[in-house]
Amino acid sequence: MSNKEKIVQLLDIVPDYKMGYVLAYVQGITADEEADDIFCRKMIEDYKNDTDPEKDVEYTLDECKKE
Repeated sequence: MSNKEKIVQLLDIVPDYKMGYVLAYVQGITADEEADDIFCRKMIEDYKNDTDPEKDVEYTLDECKKE
């Protein structure tokens, strides 16, 4: 049985007065993932749209240490 199936099965025995807690928890953990995905996509788009001609210049670790 998958974790999702176990959760659905357990929901059948959760009392109605506790469903609000379950809902809030699930919304919280899914909202974080969605927010992270949106943030990462925005960073990628910002990088792609950056007009700085030196944005793709690479530096070695030794060069960074000297800096």
